[in-house]
Amino acid sequence: MKGRVYKSTGSWYTVLAEGKFYECRLRGKMRLDEEKVTNPVAVGDWVEITPENEKEAIIKEVLPRENYIIRKSTRKKRHSHRLAANIDQAVLVVTLAFPRTSLGFIDRFLVSCESFRIPAVLVFNKSDLLDDEALEYYEALKFDYEELGYKVLLVSAEQNEGIEDLKKVLEGKTSLFSGHSGVGKSTLLNLISPHIDQRIGEVSESVGKGVHTTTFAEMFEAWDNTFVIDTPGIKELGLWDIGDEELSHYFPEMREYIGECKFNNCTHTHEPGCAFRAAMEEGKIAPSRYESYLSILEDEDSHR
Repeated sequence: MKGRVYKSTGSWYTVLAEGKFYECRLRGKMRLDEEKVTNPVAVGDWVEITPENEKEAIIKEVLPRENYIIRKSTRKKRHSHRLAANIDQAVLVVTLAFPRTSLGFIDRFLVSCESFRIPAVLVFNKSDLLDDEALEYYEALKFDYEELGYKVLLVSAEQNEGIEDLKKVLEGKTSLFSGHSGVGKSTLLNLISPHIDQRIGEVSESVGKGVHTTTFAEMFEAWDNTFVIDTPGIKELGLWDIGDEELSHYFPEMREYIGECKFNNCTHTHEPGCAFRAAMEEGKIAPSRYESYLSILEDEDSHR
């Protein structure tokens, strides 16, 4: 029986097959097949199951994936963790205040999406907290990221603004929702489709960070043929299996300068005749994006 994974709690998986939900366990051998992945089955996967009774089943096989998005595991060294599989786009919910999302985190997420050829959308939430100066800063970021081909939205879950625009972006697609805890992912999902009813946490006044309320990945059908996957808040995003020499390929504005440097083995950090640094100095590459590139290069653990 073929079904799709809607929820993963680590040991049990909720699978929708032939109009009915089954609580499923993995066939024992499957756990050994992918030793470097903490979750051999991810939300969004299509699987073959064998029912054991009316409510429970065994997952026999994971069917070939169209795509997936992966990060470095926070629990197991040298292991990765799939955030979701078979998605049409990844939506990163970010905030410029309470809590503030760093540009470095945004860029790491976009690099991860680029490496798996998954379209990305940036949703800036909590517009109601932004003063004129912050709104000006948002407009500058919006211009920079849209120039690179990313869709950018400004919304306020608190005041129910921009929600219809977000719905249009989600229409007819399977979308992964990600972001730091406290940025309002769950609140936005509840507004998009009230039957989702995700728990909502508060942001800590002392540290300006959110409290984790989503503890495992779960997919919902927001409305006909439109699916959203909620994931636990990410503190850090460790990139997986991206080598130094290929990192620049996942920065759209840098791709066009590949091969133009004076030296073939240019790291784009200090060498003379570097086309990347020349482009940045000419204003063709945003300094913040170049800083993100350098930060990822320096963080060896994030991509090795």
